[in-house]
Amino acid sequence: MNDGARWKTGRLSVTLYDFFVQNRVLARPAARLLWDYDIRHLHQAIAAQDPSALTLDIPCGGGIAVRDNPRHVGVDLSWTMLTRARRKTKTLLQADIYALPFPDSIFDLCVTYNGLHCLPDPATAVHELTRVLRPGGTLRGTTLVRNTARRTETLYTFMRRQGIFGPSGTLTDLRTWLTDADLTDIHLTPNGAMTGFTARRPRPR
Repeated sequence: MNDGARWKTGRLSVTLYDFFVQNRVLARPAARLLWDYDIRHLHQAIAAQDPSALTLDIPCGGGIAVRDNPRHVGVDLSWTMLTRARRKTKTLLQADIYALPFPDSIFDLCVTYNGLHCLPDPATAVHELTRVLRPGGTLRGTTLVRNTARRTETLYTFMRRQGIFGPSGTLTDLRTWLTDADLTDIHLTPNGAMTGFTARRPRPR
C-alpha cells in the first residue's frame, strides 16, 4: 500500500486512531508513550481558534477540531473519517489536499492537525493550503517530524512500512516547506516527536 493510502481506504485502523485521539483519558498517555508528546498542546491550539474566522480544517479526521459552525469547513479524503465527523457538523467535504476545490485566497485560517506526516508529498500540500489562504491569513498545524529520538524514529519507520505514514521530514524540512510556500512569521514548537507550527501568508506590499 502506498504512503498514507491506508487513511483513504482503511476502516478499522482509521476508526481506532480517531477513537483514541478524541478520548482525552486515553490520548494523553498514548501520545506520551508513543511519541513522547504532550497532547494538551494540540487541545490548546484547537481551543485558541477564532470561531469567526473562515476556517479550512484538513484533514479534519473524525472531527477533533471540527465545530458546528458554517464558517468551519472540514475536509478529508476518508469517508470513514467524514462519517464520524458528521456527528459534530454537516459542513464537510471529501477532497484531496493536493487539489482543493476552492478559489484562491478565500480562507482566514487553514488548520492541518496530525496530517502532513501521513502524506506522500507534504511540501506540495503546504503550497496548496497557502493558495487558498487569504493574504494576512494563518496556517496552523501539528505534524510528526523525523530524527527526534531513536525509539520514535523506529516506530515511525514501522508505521511507514504499514502504509500509514508518508516520508515526512525533519524540523529543518518543515521550516523549508513553509518558507518555500512564501509563508512568513514562522513559529515551530517541538514537543517530543511532534511539532506545532504557525505561519502567515504575507499581505502584498
